[in-house]
Amino acid sequence: MNKYGKSAVTAVVAGMVALGGVVATASAASAAGSSACTVNIRNATYKTTTAVRLRKGPSTSYTSLGLLSTGTRFYGTCNYDPSYGIGVSDKVWTYGKVTSGANSGKWGWVFSSYLRKV
Repeated sequence: MNKYGKSAVTAVVAGMVALGGVVATASAASAAGSSACTVNIRNATYKTTTAVRLRKGPSTSYTSLGLLSTGTRFYGTCNYDPSYGIGVSDKVWTYGKVTSGANSGKWGWVFSSYLRKV
């Protein structure tokens, strides 16, 4: 977003608050999770097969939320598959919640090749 767009957003938010409005925001991880999913999965439990980064969105271009060590449990709720409906993809990301280890409780994206169902 350019400086004019940021200024406009800031002005709108300030105006809403001044008039007694409430501004709700979603975290980047949940925003990416709710909008980027292409395939719902039936709440699968996984373990990481190697150390892997938990990310805010389904790509290495998104910020890392932390490093998951090998064997970390991850509760997946949906996948992002860039070729969904077109063909087979080797670029699938899984969105869910870390359920063990140092990042337990965090929601984010893990590259699916580094997950194994348990």
